[in-house]
Amino acid sequence: MAKPMEQYKWHELNVGCVIDEVGNAREYKTGDWRSQKPVWNDSKCIKCGLCWLYCPDAAIYQTEEGFYRANLEYCKGCGICSKECKPGAIKMVEDVR
Repeated sequence: MAKPMEQYKWHELNVGCVIDEVGNAREYKTGDWRSQKPVWNDSKCIKCGLCWLYCPDAAIYQTEEGFYRANLEYCKGCGICSKECKPGAIKMVEDVR
């Protein structure tokens, strides 16, 4: 597992400052710059998992009830889940924080 970013020294980084160790993605909470977020309508959701499958950031997880939600710490608000949702259960809304 990768060590936290604050433990790296500048001379330990590869060219381009890329850390290529397995397990470092959880260190970076990338959802902070999102302008929109997905909101699910459970009455329309058929629990097909297409939103989960198409999410480029692996930010979607399945609840115990079988519905899907986005982990907003990692969701970048790209809207792909909403576009791929066949029953139209996901709506992108402005993320007001």
